[in-house]
Amino acid sequence: MYKYLSLLNEIENMIKSGNYRQGQKLPSIRNLSESYHCNKSTVIRALAELERKHVIYSLPKSGYYIVTSKTEFIRGDKLLLDFSSSSPDPAVFPYLDFQHCINQAIDIYKNDLFIYGTPRGLPSLIDVVQKQLTNYQVFAKKENIFITSGIQQALSILAVIPFPNNRETILIEQPGYHLFIESLQALQVPVLGIKRTSKGIDLLELERMFKEETIKFFYTMPRYHNPLGTSYSQEEKKKILELTQKYNVFIVEDDYLADFEQNSKADPIYSYDDFTHVIYLKSYSKIIFPGLRIGIAVIPDTLTEIFSQYKSILDIDSSMLSQAALEIYIKNGMFERHKEKMKATYFSRANSLILALENEQKEHNLANFSYAPVKNIAFHTYIELNEQISCDKVIHRLKDKSIIVDGVNNNYLHSFLERDSILKLNISNVEKEYIEAGISEIVKQIY
Repeated sequence: MYKYLSLLNEIENMIKSGNYRQGQKLPSIRNLSESYHCNKSTVIRALAELERKHVIYSLPKSGYYIVTSKTEFIRGDKLLLDFSSSSPDPAVFPYLDFQHCINQAIDIYKNDLFIYGTPRGLPSLIDVVQKQLTNYQVFAKKENIFITSGIQQALSILAVIPFPNNRETILIEQPGYHLFIESLQALQVPVLGIKRTSKGIDLLELERMFKEETIKFFYTMPRYHNPLGTSYSQEEKKKILELTQKYNVFIVEDDYLADFEQNSKADPIYSYDDFTHVIYLKSYSKIIFPGLRIGIAVIPDTLTEIFSQYKSILDIDSSMLSQAALEIYIKNGMFERHKEKMKATYFSRANSLILALENEQKEHNLANFSYAPVKNIAFHTYIELNEQISCDKVIHRLKDKSIIVDGVNNNYLHSFLERDSILKLNISNVEKEYIEAGISEIVKQIY
């Protein structure tokens, strides 16, 4: 590793561990040079990169200071804890590695990156993605793989294109992914909801709807559901697939958090299909960064032609520069290294969250709320409030305590009335050391 990268990582770790606090001045360039046994140019390069990443900032003739991070924003004299955001922590974005990949992509592909590509995506990236998908037990032919501008684009296309079963209604879990819900309602696409809880969904009700309604496809997040954070068992996945095959309903499987799976035996629904009924979607937004805007859609043979037509009408192609950089990032092994780092970070925070909830439940023998009884979460779960507790009032009280949480009203269709009173808990932007105290205050304000 380059010396400046080693120094950069060392300073970042010192900040995260609390040795350097927000607003504190860093040692001088000379002192850092002496402490880390390197020349001043190495120190300057490392500091310049940290400043570019907004970890530190410089003041002329004064020195370098630690920036107040998003997760530790200070409101007055209080620390602001954001349990509402589901975006990945900017502090663990792979800025340097991806910058190298972008530069290398420009050198390798040159003019090819700045002209129109193909609707399906950069062919060399599709080759790489095809191999990567096998790690998730998704074995697909290259001609069935499409690169999209995020998962949202893939969902928008699937919502409006005609399907071989000649049906129009989309079935989605409730609560569910709020951006897709907003899109369906804006497009006035026929849509129905089916209730999902920590115990899953009612399979008898699912079969009834498949049988009696004109369901085009069932949109589901089997793994780490948004916003509940729960996952289906393998038995449930197989049963859902069995029902869709029986009633000729397609499945759109949004596996957006596949990279955070801790159980190596937890396969997607796609792995049990015969490549006819399941459309598999994968995102890089949570594992790398949202601004990458690269999604993967594995489309059955019966839909590839119409999907390609609609995608080419919408944007001709997704960003060629992002695609080329991602290809290099995966091929060079950077993705796997970063994935393990992200998994370790969030796994540690998730364990702290679960332990904090368990301790609060045991210590106070609480009856006014319950939480999802799961051990394996990625970085979010939820608290379900008693009917007598106002979710909005709890959110408001917590805001006064500099703790940001959110409910799930936006995660329901307007027409779906069977709603639960839920507080979402995301720890992707809360440092591990603050989770226990944050949960304690949340529980306190529920009462």
